Amino acid sequence: MAAEIITKEDLNSFRQELLQEIKDLLSNAPSKNKEWLKSPEVRKLLKISPGTLQNLRINGTLRYTRLGSIIYYREEDIQKLLEEGMKE
Repeated sequence: MAAEIITKEDLNSFRQELLQEIKDLLSNAPSKNKEWLKSPEVRKLLKISPGTLQNLRINGTLRYTRLGSIIYYREEDIQKLLEEGMKE
């Protein structure tokens, strides 16, 4: 079996393709008409763990609103986060 070398450009291209696919999934999600999403919905859309979502809140990467014990996220903030990730 021959070894293949993966370059930084390959990884960057893969990252951009992955972010575009996530963005497409979010735009086609059934929650499209919902302006506010709960934590479980965001975790399912982004396929991330509760700890990762908490880190996004803590470091200010993803804005949120808390009403009682429920945390809500604006769908447009999630889209903006994905678009900013694609520009890097």
